[in-house]
Amino acid sequence: MSLLVVLSFVLTIPPAFSKEKKSVEEDTNCTQEVAEDYKIGIGDVLQISTWKEEDLTFDKVFVRNDGKITFPLLDDIQAAGRTTVELKQDIQERLAEFVEAPTVTVTLANPGSQKYYILGEVQKVGEYHLIKKLTVVQAFALAEGFTEWASKDEIILFRRHQGKELMIKIDYDDITDGNLKNDIQLKADDIIIVP
Repeated sequence: MSLLVVLSFVLTIPPAFSKEKKSVEEDTNCTQEVAEDYKIGIGDVLQISTWKEEDLTFDKVFVRNDGKITFPLLDDIQAAGRTTVELKQDIQERLAEFVEAPTVTVTLANPGSQKYYILGEVQKVGEYHLIKKLTVVQAFALAEGFTEWASKDEIILFRRHQGKELMIKIDYDDITDGNLKNDIQLKADDIIIVP
């Protein structure tokens, strides 16, 4: 009788694991979709692998301050401002001179270039990675909300745009009252200050 109970327990475990596996795969697909639109920037870390070519496979390739990476046989390659797909195609085309039918994969290992900052009266002040399209309200959620002293109608967003410094006033209460056009999408290097 106890053997039957143990067997039925063992037989019920795999579906739970397969559901967990499915959710992990879905998360991976979401990350890949984000990465396809992502423009590589200075400070990013890439993983570049060339199928069946161990000497041309690297776990960490840093995008330098000049926006370039160094790759064997190809010297310096412009990476900043391109998607991982665009960089992959460029490397494959250039490697074709040295390797027969190269198959290259470029993955964003660490998005070090795309960051925004929240300062002032929020629960978690600091630097945050901008790896997907985020709005101001979503940024406050990541910062775990406001402190009790926050002036939610006097929030300021500082942004550099075409060499100019912009100061955008944000009224959080106005957004939560339904004026969603004021829920601005964040860009890299934005600074949000909550007085």
